[in-house]
Amino acid sequence: MNQTDTRPVLVTGATGRVGRFVIDRLLDAGVPVRALTRRPEAADLPAKVEVHAGDLTAPETLVPALNGAGAVFLVWTAPPRTAAAVVERLAAHVRRVVFLSSPHRTAHPLFQQPNPMAVLHADIERLIAAGGLESTIIRPGMFASNSLAWWAPAIRAGDVVRWPCGAAESAPVDDRDIAAVVARTLHQDGHAGGDYVLTGPESLTQAAQVDIIGDVLGRRIAFEEMTPEEFRSLWEGTVPSSAIEMLLSAWSAAAGQPAHLTTTVADILGTAPRTFRQWAADHTTAFSYGP
Repeated sequence: MNQTDTRPVLVTGATGRVGRFVIDRLLDAGVPVRALTRRPEAADLPAKVEVHAGDLTAPETLVPALNGAGAVFLVWTAPPRTAAAVVERLAAHVRRVVFLSSPHRTAHPLFQQPNPMAVLHADIERLIAAGGLESTIIRPGMFASNSLAWWAPAIRAGDVVRWPCGAAESAPVDDRDIAAVVARTLHQDGHAGGDYVLTGPESLTQAAQVDIIGDVLGRRIAFEEMTPEEFRSLWEGTVPSSAIEMLLSAWSAAAGQPAHLTTTVADILGTAPRTFRQWAADHTTAFSYGP
């Protein structure tokens, strides 16, 4: 897809933490946008967006949204069983796909722990390649916004943040930077075949990330190490056990060594990626005292 292509871009995962920002960036660039969502009535998207009902678990529902589209941003948010059928429909209707994957090919311990999501991502990448689609693979590392689910409840309550592997380092990347890269690769030529690992600009331990949130809030937040057993008990029934074990293994393997850093965000956008401090400063209300 190039700058003169007037066909709309279809965004899946349109109401998610990356997809919603992708829509904004595409609209800013003057690109017509379609959004795929299971519940259009609750999507709350800009008026310019053409909203389609659809579900990755029912591949036939994607066809109306795909007809006449020029490219697709694919975020896989469903069980794996329909992946082949979905990619088959993409290949039948569009030339180009940008897929939100993960850095499972990156030789850093944080990303090399076996987990079902990495297997799923690798399988979808193979399906895309086999389908003959022109593709770009986007591989963000740890999302800065993970902090909202992990630490915000304790911080809002004024409690100690208790968490495992405080010494594990990562390079949190801002969701807005991920979305900006995705949007650029969707509407700008030159990214076909691109395989991009996205990180923030600095390596930070988990404990240091909590300290930074405290700094921007203007108060000290105590951090206490939690055992893996306590972490399993805390999240049992809320998060799949495979995800819990993946995180514990990844953090344990990454402790004591710097995070993997890339310059990809700056290379593609021409501007430096946001720091974790910038992200935290823009989300102070989510960490402020309250229910």
